[in-house]
Amino acid sequence: MKLYVTPGSPYARMARIVVIEKGLEKRVEVIVAKTRTENSPYYAINPSGRVPYLVRDDQVGMEESALICAYLDELDGQPRLQVNTLEAKRLEALARSMLDGLAVWGRERARPENERSPTVLAHEADRAMRLAEAWEREVANPVMHGPFNRVQLTLGCALGMEARNPHFHWRPRHPALCAWYEPIAARASFAATAPPRP
Repeated sequence: MKLYVTPGSPYARMARIVVIEKGLEKRVEVIVAKTRTENSPYYAINPSGRVPYLVRDDQVGMEESALICAYLDELDGQPRLQVNTLEAKRLEALARSMLDGLAVWGRERARPENERSPTVLAHEADRAMRLAEAWEREVANPVMHGPFNRVQLTLGCALGMEARNPHFHWRPRHPALCAWYEPIAARASFAATAPPRP
């Protein structure tokens, strides 16, 4: 199988982490895709140009990080990252909201300065801080302390966006969130997929 990624994408990082957590490194080839470039050869593989994108052994392609993570998790018939309770799914949606907002903020910051929207930048910065406040409380939930799962994966990748965005200061005033994140960030899969700093 081939997994197309970009090093800075938190969504691609999620899939890369699952590859490592599930021991699929020999079965899944990770390929850096050239995205957001006119006439990139990658667009012939994935017309949407998004990452991650997984080309399965049967040559069928699939995108959307949650779907790819679920597929990779189930390959061995022993899924262990899935969340099945409504409470866990609620938390996964909250973590995804944080990740999505940070991705929008990051893309806006990557635009040429004269094309950036101050309104979008301010909105996403505020959203990130509100969600950090929410997670300071929610991180006490047992779902966040049991076996490693997709909620933890999603939130860990969201908080790891601090490496890409020097304005994302979630650590001050959030000691519980910091204490939760440190062992997650220290996992071998997270260390191996750490996003590059801009």
